[in-house]
Amino acid sequence: MGSRWAAERLIQRVTALDEARLESHAYRRAVLEELSVAIGHEAWVWPLADPITTVGLSPMAQVPGTAELPLLITLKYATALNRWTTLPTAPARAVSLAAATDGELSRSESWAGVLCRHSITDVLSIVFADRWGTWGWLDLWRGHGAGVFTAAEVEQLSSLAPAITTGLRHCSARQFQAGNNAAAPPHPQAVLVLAENLGVISQTNSAGLWLELLQPGPRPHQGIPAEVLNVAAQLLAQECGVDAHPAGSLVHVGSGVWARLSATRMNTPADKAPAPIAVTIQDALPAERMAVFGRCFALSPRESQLLELAASGLDTAALARALGIGRYTVQDDFKSLFGKCGVQSRGALVAMAAGH
Repeated sequence: MGSRWAAERLIQRVTALDEARLESHAYRRAVLEELSVAIGHEAWVWPLADPITTVGLSPMAQVPGTAELPLLITLKYATALNRWTTLPTAPARAVSLAAATDGELSRSESWAGVLCRHSITDVLSIVFADRWGTWGWLDLWRGHGAGVFTAAEVEQLSSLAPAITTGLRHCSARQFQAGNNAAAPPHPQAVLVLAENLGVISQTNSAGLWLELLQPGPRPHQGIPAEVLNVAAQLLAQECGVDAHPAGSLVHVGSGVWARLSATRMNTPADKAPAPIAVTIQDALPAERMAVFGRCFALSPRESQLLELAASGLDTAALARALGIGRYTVQDDFKSLFGKCGVQSRGALVAMAAGH
């Protein structure tokens, strides 16, 4: 009874963190403080995710071996075993690496390539996803003789998944509410050229502006944001058949500005060596923003369609005709949208969602 009561109290505390309306980094730190008591671990990795492409962004981590960050990211994306895109979501279930491999951790490319050198004995992984998209994933690392994660710890993390998933989605929604700098001029497109090991070969002059806006990587990779490495690693995962999601992501960089990152393979050189990878960074298009906006605020299909049509400038009568509903129904649907999104006018709603 005591153990069940403690587990229920933990769920209540995590739910309360969502209600506190914290920024995503503060929210994750607060959840980790709760988890550290219930589930012992020595290191962790917790990125958010583009809800559509599932590619990681805005990562937080406390791990050894940050000098090997490009390799660690590459292996994480290339490892099908316990990959966030293959973990259970309905309902969400945490899975330990030791359990998934029957104790043969070397079956994981991530463990064999990096984690084994840091005495990691188990990794507990869970994805936070709902019917609106994937919002992030969490890996807890245990090592230095601490053993493996128990069935009770796996169940504890699994029980928290619904509350954490909702909390992360709400954090992503608040990024749209944080500010909308409509007067900001367009940012020039930037391109970074990466080698197969994700090292930067060259970049356009315009890349400096975007690199200042994106979250810097840890030492010694401060000049290469993890979001750049993530889209490149997703491209490599595509090429080796591990995952088919697009090699791109939408990232909020502050003041209502959203960046679109995408990775493509350049032309194959004459010497048949691997062609470099081009990562493009540019302002997100209004339609791209609205697609993510609709997921963040859990809009219904009709609400999403109404928002899209409103952004094109249709008035109430035209909206009613386009949707085949009455004018009063249109007004009621807008009231529902205003309540979900925390605005009081159609203009404010469109500006928040589309950025204009």
